Amino acid sequence: MIYQPSEDSYLLEEEVKKRARGKRVLDVGTGNGIQARAAWSSGAREVLAVDIDTGAIEKLKNEEFEVKKSDLLEKVYGKFDLIVFNPPYLPLDSREDAESALATTGGERGDEIIVNFLKTVEQHLASGGEILLVVSSLTPLGKIRKILKEKKFHERVVASKNLFMERLDVWEITRD
Repeated sequence: MIYQPSEDSYLLEEEVKKRARGKRVLDVGTGNGIQARAAWSSGAREVLAVDIDTGAIEKLKNEEFEVKKSDLLEKVYGKFDLIVFNPPYLPLDSREDAESALATTGGERGDEIIVNFLKTVEQHLASGGEILLVVSSLTPLGKIRKILKEKKFHERVVASKNLFMERLDVWEITRD
């Protein structure tokens, strides 16, 4: 299932538009391509959009930016100035159908996909580059913050939105 833009997508999109000009941008888990399009239309030098969903890649194949099928960063090569990820971040909910859960569930606890992303992202981040990552107040942050600390990354909230059941944050992740 291709994730359709929602509040988290639009919150992240505004940050992408502010930062993409002149940069090499990687959009991980691109879904319908909203972040990749925002980067491209904002003057990014290069955009690579990746997703595990073949349907998402097919729908984006005629875009002006590069698209590639990849499970997180598995098939990604090179370094990027801006890496953008609006991951599935919700804990597993047995009431949600399996297809929908692929686009929204970040594993049993909700943090597994983010943790896996953070384990390998540094090899794709250019010197002085930044990561924009969406997190939810429903996502446990302990393991995520531990990995960031181990890899000498620093996070700060650059955008937030309170919703009925959760708070969404966009983190800017950088290194000194």
